Amino acid sequence: MVLPTLFTRSSAKKKKSDSSNNDSKEDPAAAANFDSPPPSPTKKSPTKSTRDRQSRPASPHSSRSYSKASNSPRYTYDRSSHPLNLPPHELKRLSALSAMSDPPTPMEMDQEEEGPTSSLPSSPPPAISPAPTSGANGVNGVNGLNEDGSPIPPPHKVPTSPPPQPPPPAKPTVDAEACKAAGNKFFKAKDYDKAIKEYTKAIEADPQSSTYLSNRSAALISANRYNEALEDAKLANDLEPNNSKILHRLARIYTNIGRPSEALDVYSQIQPPVSAKDKAPAVQMQTHIKLAEDALGEGTTGSMALHALDQADKGLGTGVDRPRKWKLMRGEGYLKMGNVNALGDAQNVAMSLLRSNNQDPEALVLRGRALYAQGDNEKAIQHFRQALNCDPDFKDAVKYLKMVQKLDRMKEDGNKAFKAGRYQEAVDKYSQALEVDPLNKGTNSKILQNRAMALIRLKDYKAAIADCTRALELDPTYTKARKTKAKALGDSGNWDDAVREYKAIAESNPSEPGIQKEVRNAELELKKSKRKDYYKILGVEKDATDNDIKKAYRKLAIIHHPDKNPDDEAAAEKFKEIGEAYETLSDSQKRARYDSGEDLIDPSEMFGGMGGGMGGFHMGGGGGGGMGGIDPEMLFNMMGGGGGGGGGFRFSTGGAGGSPFGATGMGGGSRGRAQGGGAFPSGFSF
Repeated sequence: MVLPTLFTRSSAKKKKSDSSNNDSKEDPAAAANFDSPPPSPTKKSPTKSTRDRQSRPASPHSSRSYSKASNSPRYTYDRSSHPLNLPPHELKRLSALSAMSDPPTPMEMDQEEEGPTSSLPSSPPPAISPAPTSGANGVNGVNGLNEDGSPIPPPHKVPTSPPPQPPPPAKPTVDAEACKAAGNKFFKAKDYDKAIKEYTKAIEADPQSSTYLSNRSAALISANRYNEALEDAKLANDLEPNNSKILHRLARIYTNIGRPSEALDVYSQIQPPVSAKDKAPAVQMQTHIKLAEDALGEGTTGSMALHALDQADKGLGTGVDRPRKWKLMRGEGYLKMGNVNALGDAQNVAMSLLRSNNQDPEALVLRGRALYAQGDNEKAIQHFRQALNCDPDFKDAVKYLKMVQKLDRMKEDGNKAFKAGRYQEAVDKYSQALEVDPLNKGTNSKILQNRAMALIRLKDYKAAIADCTRALELDPTYTKARKTKAKALGDSGNWDDAVREYKAIAESNPSEPGIQKEVRNAELELKKSKRKDYYKILGVEKDATDNDIKKAYRKLAIIHHPDKNPDDEAAAEKFKEIGEAYETLSDSQKRARYDSGEDLIDPSEMFGGMGGGMGGFHMGGGGGGGMGGIDPEMLFNMMGGGGGGGGGFRFSTGGAGGSPFGATGMGGGSRGRAQGGGAFPSGFSF
């Protein structure tokens, strides 16, 4: 048979090859098992004869000769064939080798057809893992080399997806009902913070439960956290509309935060309708707010509005800040009151609003109005302009800006006319300014006082007193208006009331500059008013010139001369008074003493109570002042204007009808004067 012969020849050739090649030894076990892996790279490389045999060109019978050399007649195949044509066991072996040399990757490699495709070697190299083909790894070249012989860099491995993440640990399951029960327990114990925490856990476990939200809302109300409670109540109502318990809670929150209208709207949704007792807090709050609005809109004082707002504040929850609308209404009420303290409170309200929002146009206008009422118009205008920068269409800012600017302009025109001596024009300008803003008490009181000063210069004392009285009604603390009124009273001849007014000012405001001197002057004028008024006797004003005095005396002397009125004692007495008046007022020194009241000073007052008959006492010049409580300035004038100066001061106690200044031309009684021809003062000619 042929098959035994073939096996015998193969065995003989194998023995001959083993004896001729001593350097190449092969493990019998490896020869017997064809599926064993290739030898390790640390083992010896193939011998020369083996290399020659591998490099010999393949022949049609190469498969047969390879089968003989490999001593495995059952697995003969052409190693130069395509890898897909290899036997299954060879494919398995190559796959195992590829897995050992290159770890698997999820990335898909790009397939490229560039470069020649190398065939698999007939047997894998002993020390190198079989290289993948160019079609498999997408790299050009043969045996890992480029066409120019340089090594090919390894392909980049770019992951096409992020590495898988480990799943998150499962959260422990929360029992919402257990949390709710714990929250209820803490709520009953009034530990509201812990109750809120437990209700929050229940809500996180079941966010769609209106019960948990409503319970947390109740706990937040008890903890005085009304804004958070409002959010929970709204959500609960959205989840379960028309729930009477939730609606009751929502209405209560609206009342506590100062929104009674919304609270009443919620109460109207509850079926069956709620009782009047339940709605009472919201109804009362809304009533007080309505009263405050009416008082501000129609009334002239802000006290009623402030009282109504105080009552509304009582319905707010603990720690709840007043609503912004209420603050603005309170500031308006303080402005209507108009006194110093109220204007300061209005400024405080405005500043509290501006601390929350410094671009609040309503708060800026409120503060500007307070400054305007206090007379600081420049700063008021700045605030009105800033409000217009925030809201150019804000009508109140435009209104008050124009009004203050117009009032300032008219007041300044009146002041200029007064300084120029055009008093009637000043009165007209001040009158126009009063019509600009009749409600501004502070500014109008100042304008009225200015107009009173102009009226005094026009000798319209009655109108001046009326203006001062009105100014004090607007601002009872306006001291300057009280002093102007006292001056008008005195100039009108009513020195009794003038003295009382000055003393009242000194008592209420002792630190007022110059008030004590004005009291002394008023008392002196009161004494002067009780003596003979020489100006009135002659029918001239106190500022009359010497020529006016002469003309008046000549006219009256002719009328009342004794020669023209014989046996008329009244005419003789009148003629005597006319002579005394002219004697005093025609002499500049005597007139000065008369006007200053020096003739009324008791010498005992000057020297600390020295009394007795002082007839003919003559006090020469000499300094000194402050004696007997006399004003030093008055004493200075009495002494002739300087220390040690002359200018005697003489008191005379002559006969009846004698001049208090010692004049000699009119001595004696009236009867003797009439009989003696009625001599006139020297120097006077008709």
